[in-house]
Amino acid sequence: MFQTVICTVDVVLLTLKEHKLHVALFKRDKEPFAGSYALPGGYIHADEDNTAFDAALRVLKAKTGVTSPYLEQLATFSGAERDPRGWSVSIVYYALMPLEVLEAADQAGMQVLPVSAVKDLPFDHNDIVAAAVKRVRSKSIYSSLPAHLCGPQFTLPELQSVYEAVLGKTLNKVSFRRKVDELDLVEEIPGAKTEVISQRPAQIYRLKRKFRHKLSTVERALLS
Repeated sequence: MFQTVICTVDVVLLTLKEHKLHVALFKRDKEPFAGSYALPGGYIHADEDNTAFDAALRVLKAKTGVTSPYLEQLATFSGAERDPRGWSVSIVYYALMPLEVLEAADQAGMQVLPVSAVKDLPFDHNDIVAAAVKRVRSKSIYSSLPAHLCGPQFTLPELQSVYEAVLGKTLNKVSFRRKVDELDLVEEIPGAKTEVISQRPAQIYRLKRKFRHKLSTVERALLS
């Protein structure tokens, strides 16, 4: 008789806090590893999920109450030793979410840790987090990816600060703005500028529609 293979999805949910990349972990309420913090994950529901992507969306929403503005498949992790319940395969995704959205969401049993402080996670979640961070940092060099860690509105200096936090290095202002123009990434919000304090007001921007996802209920509440 063939052994049943455990098939799950896991999500590496990344956010920025104190100018550092953080990952959201949730306390497990079931064995194995009950009481330990781990990545949000769960079984694929064959009667409910059309795809693994649908399963990842469902799991993430069940844990946080919101849908991430960015969710992408990372890799598949599998083997006989990764789960004490038996041979398992996990289709892993990574998600990006602004901190203010995550903090305003339903987040029972959650803690947010700097990715550099992650250790001793159950299963192979240490390796999964490391792989996600490597992917995000490499992709951020040439793409719009870090912009999904911004709120729905931002200034260009704030956007540059997010890129620098993800990449872990300082960027040249002129080169950065040239790259933003090449990506055709942002658009001005007409009439929206920062309040004047000691210098001229800064223009406020948002992602262009082709980069934006439908705002979650939490995001809409934050904008109201």
